[in-house]
Amino acid sequence: MDIKIPEERIGVLVGPGGSMKHLIEEKTKTNLEIDSETGTVSVTSRDDPLSAMRVMDLVRAIGRGFSPERALSILDDEMLILDVLDLSKVVGTKRDMARFKGRIIGKDGRSREIMERLSGAKVSVYGKTVALLGRAEQIRVARTAIEMLLDGAPHGNVYSFLEKKHQDLAKEELREQGFL
Repeated sequence: MDIKIPEERIGVLVGPGGSMKHLIEEKTKTNLEIDSETGTVSVTSRDDPLSAMRVMDLVRAIGRGFSPERALSILDDEMLILDVLDLSKVVGTKRDMARFKGRIIGKDGRSREIMERLSGAKVSVYGKTVALLGRAEQIRVARTAIEMLLDGAPHGNVYSFLEKKHQDLAKEELREQGFL
């Protein structure tokens, strides 16, 4: 299985002295072949094809701007999903792209931080994409918040929505654990 990531993210995937690549290969019993010229990464599995698919998501997450430490959580929780929104499909000009990315990130990263804390999903804004890493319901909440921002909703309204969903998710989790 092959995936292409931005060439400037290859070094992050490989890590100092190849340490990240070796860690991924050891942990997943897969083999990564990385072409630093084209940004193409080939993943082959020695044992488990499902493991190779998880590694593909891991590589995609790193390619979409997540740090290796954050992306590695994909391997620890099989319920985690990577969702990538392509902003170029909804944005016309470079100026609009910068404005939308700024709305999602917020001043000093505050908006992104609030979104992560209240939705539970990790958020990475990189290039023309916004990548979300989390469980299905967390991604649904974060994606809705991003779409609200892209539609021009004031940040306060988006934060109120996130706060409400955060409470709903917490109640649901308590129900699942048998406390409610």
